[in-house]
Amino acid sequence: MSLSQQPLAYGRSAMNAPVSEERRVLRRAASAAFMGNFVEWFDYAAYGYLAAVIAVVFFPQTDKVSGLLATFAVFALSFIVRPIGGIVWGHIGDRFGRRNALSLSILIMSGSTFCIALLPGYAQAGLAAPGLLLAIRLVQGFSASGEYAGASAFLAEYAPEGKRGFYTCLVPASTAAGLLVGSLFAAQLYTHLDSAQLHEWGWRLPFLLAAPLGLIGRYIRLHLADTPKFREMEAAMEQKQGQHRAPIRELFGTHRKHLLVAVGATCLNAVAFYLILSYMPTYLSAEMGMSESDSFLASTVSLATYIGFIFLMGKLSDRFGRKTMLVAASLLFLALTVPLFRLLGNQGFAFILLIQIGFGLMLAMNDGTLPCFLAEIFPTRVRYTGFAFSFNTANALFGGTAPFIATWLISLTGNKLAPAWMLVAAAAVALLAMLCVRETAHRPMED
Repeated sequence: MSLSQQPLAYGRSAMNAPVSEERRVLRRAASAAFMGNFVEWFDYAAYGYLAAVIAVVFFPQTDKVSGLLATFAVFALSFIVRPIGGIVWGHIGDRFGRRNALSLSILIMSGSTFCIALLPGYAQAGLAAPGLLLAIRLVQGFSASGEYAGASAFLAEYAPEGKRGFYTCLVPASTAAGLLVGSLFAAQLYTHLDSAQLHEWGWRLPFLLAAPLGLIGRYIRLHLADTPKFREMEAAMEQKQGQHRAPIRELFGTHRKHLLVAVGATCLNAVAFYLILSYMPTYLSAEMGMSESDSFLASTVSLATYIGFIFLMGKLSDRFGRKTMLVAASLLFLALTVPLFRLLGNQGFAFILLIQIGFGLMLAMNDGTLPCFLAEIFPTRVRYTGFAFSFNTANALFGGTAPFIATWLISLTGNKLAPAWMLVAAAAVALLAMLCVRETAHRPMED
């Protein structure tokens, strides 16, 4: 029985008790969703912001560009297993509960991240070093594929009507918080350690933090009941007889259109998130000649403003609708991306910072809305699987490869606007997808 269905006793304190209990459960659900994504994206931030150092540690026999390409290639390859992970974690989440899937995924993810800190470099292990790095990144990709989707579905099913957008936007806010702390951590390493210290042991420090953070997140999740929506669905299915189709079979058999729409809509998030929030410091320093300290500072400030924008966009999506917000974001990226990238060259720090904040605003309009939209277009029995498979497929194809492709295209063509045209293409695909679906807000979630 959901909290809203529990009987009320007479008296003000008794009448307020269900409301207080509901708020307490919502806070715990929010904390559980926040922690896993924070750990995941803190790791990806550390890897992205320390890419130049990791390239020297694991690929020292290559030139600077080739080393960066190899480092980003390992980053991209870890995304290959994400669609498979999305099916596995989606199956667990839709069949055995959102809480069970999230509790197991954070344990594997934080453990594999911690293992990166213990890896030997090329100088100690030769070719085995980059091989071990790739193997651990594949484990990370598999475990992380259930985090974003699971946390979003978890919060969407806990959130009260009319506030789903606001609550689910906590998920992209937690990813940005992980990137923000990772950026600050990397900036401190560059500031306080010399080159020898950074290459010898300094780069390992952020990965060591994954273990305690992951254990905290697992503890919170294990002490929280599963979502009311899942419990209602589970009770209803217990009354039915016969075999039920696996979530992935039902997804491809009944919800193919929504699956294609979800993949298309996620393309903009996949490309823009990694280019703007993860790759941009490397782009500014390696391609635009900006100092590493200034590029990290600009990214840190823009990330902080992006988090604030996320919560604003979540509230606006509850008022104006998911489709309205996602279409508007796509149109803004189509119109402004190339002009803003052109302005990055030969500008002062303050102007570049304003451009990054502008990109953060457009990205927040998309990212603050997308999780709720993806949770709403799939019914409860395939929600986790549909979200996880579509989101991870788009990120495997277009997101994880974005830094590698951007670096490769610039090296191949000499055109520093290559990342901008990648963003424009992604925005066009997302816009087309959103024009093929109806509004999902302002009505109950489908069961």
